[in-house]
Amino acid sequence: MSLKLALLLALIAASAGIGFGYLLRLIISLGKKGSMELDIQRLELSAKEEAQKVILEAENKANSLILKTQTELKEREVRSKQAEDRLIKKEEFLDKRQTDLDKETEQYKEKVTEVKSLYEKVHDLVKERTQELSKVSHLSPEQAREELLKVIQHESEEDLMVRMQKLETQGKEKLLLRAQEILSSAIQRLSSSIPDEVMATSVTLPSDELKGKVIGKEGRNIKAFERATGVEVIVDDTPNSITLSSFDPVRRAVAKLALDNLILDGRIQPAKIEEFVLNAQQEVNTIIREKGEAATLEVEIYNLDPKLVAILGRLHFRTSYSQNVLAHSVEMAHLAGMIATELGANVAVAKAGALLHDIGKAFDHEVQGTHVEIGRRILQKFGVEEDVIKAMQAHHGEYPYETIESIIVQTADAISGGRPGARRDNLEHYIKRLQDLEAIATSFEGVEKAYALQAGREIRVFVTPEKISDLEAKTMARDIAVRIEKELKYPGEIKVNVIREARSIEFAR
Repeated sequence: MSLKLALLLALIAASAGIGFGYLLRLIISLGKKGSMELDIQRLELSAKEEAQKVILEAENKANSLILKTQTELKEREVRSKQAEDRLIKKEEFLDKRQTDLDKETEQYKEKVTEVKSLYEKVHDLVKERTQELSKVSHLSPEQAREELLKVIQHESEEDLMVRMQKLETQGKEKLLLRAQEILSSAIQRLSSSIPDEVMATSVTLPSDELKGKVIGKEGRNIKAFERATGVEVIVDDTPNSITLSSFDPVRRAVAKLALDNLILDGRIQPAKIEEFVLNAQQEVNTIIREKGEAATLEVEIYNLDPKLVAILGRLHFRTSYSQNVLAHSVEMAHLAGMIATELGANVAVAKAGALLHDIGKAFDHEVQGTHVEIGRRILQKFGVEEDVIKAMQAHHGEYPYETIESIIVQTADAISGGRPGARRDNLEHYIKRLQDLEAIATSFEGVEKAYALQAGREIRVFVTPEKISDLEAKTMARDIAVRIEKELKYPGEIKVNVIREARSIEFAR
């Protein structure tokens, strides 16, 4: 009985709890509903206030725009009124001007009519007088004019001819004497000695024992030296002396410096040879720059680009018909300056044109074209004055003589090159043949470098081993020999020596 009662009480309690919970939840939901309505009302009020603010701001902006627009319209109206007033004034001025022009035109027409009437009166008067003279002389006007001209010509012809011949003879004699005086004075004032360039250079040795070190075991040293420098090393019975032979003066200079330094160092071996040759090339570049600077200082030309001065220094190692080109250019600059002074020409332009006239010979073995055309491009590249370019470009007749300085440069070139013993044509042809020989060899693909040795009786061609195989090297030797036979004329025979050498270098660390 007690269990049933307990269950009943639990049931009643559960029901009462459920009802109380539902009632509590209903009360909470009603409270939330009221708060949400309040929030919505507040949002509506704030939205209305924001809308009112936006409307007020829009009205203010609209009013300001209206005021601004009205102000601009008034200003435009004022400007339009002013422009209209100006146009009206201009129109009135033009009307007045047109009226004045019409009056002036009428006056001119009256004057023209008056002049025409006067001209007709004068013409009639001249015609009347001419008719009277014709009646008196029994000659027409044309016949009278011809007779008068004949008389004057007959009386003056002989006198004019005599005077013209006398002036022409005296002028030629004076000009010839003056030219001879100027040229002889320039030649006498400049007495320079330009030694002939030889094809070989001697290197003095401290003792004959060094010849063996220079040659090396099985000739390794001498072969490495010849390959690095491109000169032929001649070791003969001459005591304490080795001869370096090459047609290229730059190669000879590099080889001599390198060999002198190797002898001083004492370690003559292939690796050291290449190192000393590179150092010698740098020293020769320094010499080239110094020679160019010395030449410009000697002839007092100071406004040249440093790179152009370095190119000029290359001519120290360049010969033309056995004449040193840089020394020839310096001598020409002195001669041109003297002649320009006598003739009243521009001395600076004449000297600069003479000094730079052969500048193209510094690259004529490497660049296509004549040395005159190459020189013009070099001078234009470095911004040299046009008057100097005109002075140098005509010294071989490829360009016309545009200035007096161009004639002076050509004259100075003829004096310097035409002196007895200044040039030798045979040597120039010999050097040209060696250059052509090397050019044929280097034209083949895969050739690293080529040197003409033994007075042109041998051409050594060094190829790149990665590009040319042993079999291709043999074929190349034959192809080079065939081209030489077809394109060159030479005495005896020429040995074509194609060398393919592979090197592998590693370092132990």
